[in-house]
Amino acid sequence: MLSASYHVEINHGWPGWVRNAVTRYLHKLGREIQNDMNRMAPVRTGRLRASTYYEVNRGQLRVGVRNVPYWSTVEFGSGPHEITPSTKKALHWPGARHPVNRVWHPGTPAQPFIRPSLYKRRGGL
Repeated sequence: MLSASYHVEINHGWPGWVRNAVTRYLHKLGREIQNDMNRMAPVRTGRLRASTYYEVNRGQLRVGVRNVPYWSTVEFGSGPHEITPSTKKALHWPGARHPVNRVWHPGTPAQPFIRPSLYKRRGGL
């Protein structure tokens, strides 16, 4: 399954008190980035917001989206494309006049929520 992540790593040779301070900072930074991602993510079902995460492990901060295959379409948009049936002979949906063999989708505009969260200036941490 496709996922997105970004990580920051610290030097493991630093004294313990520095590692601890940096780890606390990474937790705070991760929470802020995840909160911004949740605030900026479009909501239809809530699944996208529920799948955002951050984790700090051995001096690394990782933030991203898990188990939602359409995150990249939301983040980057999609161009015009053709939709064809994959398991049946035709497409049909409630309100359609008749079944059709293919549909032309005009594309989806991008609604970035990951990149703006990562690029946000955070001087007050």
